Amino acid sequence: MQQIINFILRNKTTLLYLFLLLVGMNLSIQSHSYHRARFFNSANWVAGSIYNTQSSITDYFDLREQNQKLLEENTRLRTLLFNNQGKEIASQELDSFSFKVIPAKIIKNSYSLRNNYITINRGKRDSVEQDMGVITSKGILGIVEHTSRKFAAVQSVLNTKSNINAKIKNTNNFGSLKWDTNRFDVVQLEDIPRMVPLNIGDTIVTGAMSSIFPENIPIGTIKKFDLTASQSFYNIEVALFNDMTNIKQVYIIRNENSAEIQDLEEKISNDQ
Repeated sequence: MQQIINFILRNKTTLLYLFLLLVGMNLSIQSHSYHRARFFNSANWVAGSIYNTQSSITDYFDLREQNQKLLEENTRLRTLLFNNQGKEIASQELDSFSFKVIPAKIIKNSYSLRNNYITINRGKRDSVEQDMGVITSKGILGIVEHTSRKFAAVQSVLNTKSNINAKIKNTNNFGSLKWDTNRFDVVQLEDIPRMVPLNIGDTIVTGAMSSIFPENIPIGTIKKFDLTASQSFYNIEVALFNDMTNIKQVYIIRNENSAEIQDLEEKISNDQ
């Protein structure tokens, strides 16, 4: 208490000045409409700035929750899209669809090796299995090759072992998508016959000859093409839509009919 009294005595002149200043400002504001208007405008501006800053801070810390909600909504919309291609999107339960979509994040990415793999934070406990397709919001990324309880290794399209069924958009001209290791932004489409009309910039998408990816998932555009030595097929350079060096969020595609299709194909193969 004595310290408070000593502080007041030491600063009595300053405190008196501040007190009289506040009294004077209050009398001036109360007696003059112009001053009163300026004061409330200034007060509103200060309060608005404070609230705006507070809102920005709150929004920043709320980003994780909002991003999760957006991810869930994107997952739902992609599930609807993959299961209703060429049809009106009906009001259906997601559990009834053939293709299920599982969101995941990349925790390790390689793109400079001959055989590149990507590690994602989903595994067997999330119903992720071998031979499931993995895509981003821009296009295909690869195929799940190995799984553990909590993680999975994805064989990237930038892998010499990769061989994905692909076609020219809006046609039934199919080929095999491979990688020659020369560039991490370009892959090759093989086995397209020479009679097929091609143009630089044509879009390449996934074909329908695989149970791994739904049809028409974007891959890239034709960058360059020429004929093979036999003059029967094209060598096609495809510029990927994905920036393979900068990927974080991915979607895993689970085909609920995949096991049944593979079992049927094995029976046909054994009969031949």
